[in-house]
Amino acid sequence: MRLFITGVGSGLGKALAETALRRGYEVYALSRHLPEELKGKVKFVRCDLRELERVEGCVRSLLEGVDFLDLVILNAGILGEFGDMREVSLYRFREVMDLNVWANKVILDTLVDIKVEQIIGISSGASVNCNRGWNAYSISKASLNCLLKLYAREMENTHIIALAPGLVLTPMLEEVMKQDTDKYPSVRRIIESPKRTPEETAELIFEILPKLKEYESGSYVDVRKM
Repeated sequence: MRLFITGVGSGLGKALAETALRRGYEVYALSRHLPEELKGKVKFVRCDLRELERVEGCVRSLLEGVDFLDLVILNAGILGEFGDMREVSLYRFREVMDLNVWANKVILDTLVDIKVEQIIGISSGASVNCNRGWNAYSISKASLNCLLKLYAREMENTHIIALAPGLVLTPMLEEVMKQDTDKYPSVRRIIESPKRTPEETAELIFEILPKLKEYESGSYVDVRKM
């Protein structure tokens, strides 16, 4: 079995790669850096996905000779600057959109010549909640949902899902939980809500892969509502 995954440097991406290895996958990883725990265990190409002009070449280099992938997980993403819309510059918005949306478009376009069984794009409840403070992140994940639905209409032989994995104790979520809970009520709800570790979430995602295929390709699915 073969997995192509982005963003394995830490958090959920690292846990997904480790879980895949334990489950017998051959892992192809694209990321800014590779953790020590994964060195020598995965096929890896270093790539900053914000540098859109380099992404296609990175993907082609990593997947040279590969004609079939069982699973693609588009995991790489950034939170961006947390705050009110008017406080965040358009430059910061573009940075988030480049990584969370447009890099994935380049990747999907590059995979056109490879047979892919299943694609999971890591989305977020923020894509539908649009709570105060989440600005560029919410917009980018909503755009990702739409992007994946559009590709599902074209990639008829590939099953595609935008998956919200619930609250995961990653550095990104820890940064959110430092925000002003009075100004941003969603932060208080996050602090008070149950959360999973990256390792627990990765195991859950691999366990539900077959069930996800029961949903129409292109769907947005939240693990908390399955």
